[in-house]
Amino acid sequence: MSSQKIILALRSLSRRQWRLFITLALVGVVGTLWLLGGINQIFSITVAAPGGSLSEGIIGSPRFINPLLAISDADRDLSTLVYSGLMRVNEKNKPEPDLAEKVEVSEDGLTYTFTLKDNLTWHDGAPLNTADVEFTITSTLNPIIKSVKRASWEGVRIERVDDKIIRFHLKQPYPPFLDNATMGILPKHIWGRLDPEVFALNQFNIEGIGSGPYKVKNIKKDALGIPEYYDFVPFENFALGKAKISNLRLFFYPNETELMNAYRQGKITSASLISAESAKALEALGSRVLRSPLPRVFGVFLNQSRAPVLANPEVRKALNLSLDRSVVIDGALSGYGQPITGPLPNFSSSMSTSSISEARAILENGGWEFNETSTTWEKKTKKETLTLSFTLTTSDTPELKKAAEIIRDTWKQLGVAVDLKIFEIGDLNQNVIRPRQYEALFFGEILGRNMDTFAFWHSSQRLDPGLNIALYTNSATDKILEEVRRSSDQEKIASLYQKFNDTVSSDTPAIFVYAPEFLYLLPTEIKNVTFPTINTAADRFLNIYRWHIKTDRVWPIFANKNNQI
Repeated sequence: MSSQKIILALRSLSRRQWRLFITLALVGVVGTLWLLGGINQIFSITVAAPGGSLSEGIIGSPRFINPLLAISDADRDLSTLVYSGLMRVNEKNKPEPDLAEKVEVSEDGLTYTFTLKDNLTWHDGAPLNTADVEFTITSTLNPIIKSVKRASWEGVRIERVDDKIIRFHLKQPYPPFLDNATMGILPKHIWGRLDPEVFALNQFNIEGIGSGPYKVKNIKKDALGIPEYYDFVPFENFALGKAKISNLRLFFYPNETELMNAYRQGKITSASLISAESAKALEALGSRVLRSPLPRVFGVFLNQSRAPVLANPEVRKALNLSLDRSVVIDGALSGYGQPITGPLPNFSSSMSTSSISEARAILENGGWEFNETSTTWEKKTKKETLTLSFTLTTSDTPELKKAAEIIRDTWKQLGVAVDLKIFEIGDLNQNVIRPRQYEALFFGEILGRNMDTFAFWHSSQRLDPGLNIALYTNSATDKILEEVRRSSDQEKIASLYQKFNDTVSSDTPAIFVYAPEFLYLLPTEIKNVTFPTINTAADRFLNIYRWHIKTDRVWPIFANKNNQI
């Protein structure tokens, strides 16, 4: 039928017929749309979409938005957002390529060859290549610059093959080397113009130009020039795909009180490094608090040379058995922690039983008698009568002080005379820990993502500057720790660490208490939040480019790896 005939037919319709025609047409259109919508719902998938904003509060103020110099939590937070490394740690706790397209490791484990991705750029649009990588590592090793990352690269020889390929040659195998390659890379065209003497004084320590997921859009400073907040926007050319959250603002506060006031006033919607007390109160009000185990071990480290009474194995076992770790965690951490019974949280039994009566039986079987008059335990030897008493030393930080008080009170119930000594953290480190001037020390060890315990438990590390604060000596565990450092077989490493953990736990050179948790206040609208092992608070941002607020539905053919959820 021609279009002219259709027009004539429509003109011949009566008003009633017109109304019927229009109604049928609308029903047809609506039905078609409904059918297409149903088909789309069946065959499409939900994906992350750009959009939304996040405002977060941070305690402290940034000075060095520079991966070579970052020393504070605020520094590391912003450096993680602004800079990318050759590798980036994923949610499975494994280094994966970031700026690198691929990495090849020689059979002997001594040579690592990195090939960069194509068309990499900096936030200012300048091209990024291996000259930037070489410059960054060379600067890290420069003693004038005093980089906090220098130790990670000492002894490594750099071979720049061309603009895309760079090699690192190690003197001996070091399986965790790929973690070193997660360090942020600096732009040579900016920093290469500076003398090392003024490296720490440059304005780009505050402004920050990198190749990470977010770039600095605006800095709001107060009258004294101190940053109040930073505004960030996604970097279009980020190597792992453009971040989804469109606007990110980070505020800075001098303490947690002001941080929490800003949250209650609605100025910020998220915050990191909040205290356990604040987390408990916020969760009770319905706020979302994310928790992640920290690779840290807190315990009472026993200096048997300063307190010979602790050299008695039955004493150490009784102290260990009497301690209810859940009581310590509830009292000092508001429940935000995991009980541990050994030097490695992942290999330590989280189930710990406590019994004052059984602990007393252990002491009695070991030749100790309870003196009702002095209300303490005594043991007669050929030379003297020992009294079960010692000093317990810790820091004046609220968490450690509270935990130490609970531990002291528990051991007093056992009949052990414990004198608690509290030191300011600087005084504790310099005048107590370094010269090993303590009998029992309640303190923490930061193991790091790779759980390398060599510095904390190898006998060569017993004296300052070593970190073996239990002054532990065991040739068997020494060999295990040495073998771990040489091995790249993850199953073998796990087996060695399990043996190490069991041996140390049996020897009881320390009373292991808990591994704390990282606490992060984040609104429920933020989706797809995953963490690797949180070593420092800044690690929460390692996968921020995958976070999103908005979603959309598309057919699978139009989806990509970066926006699928």
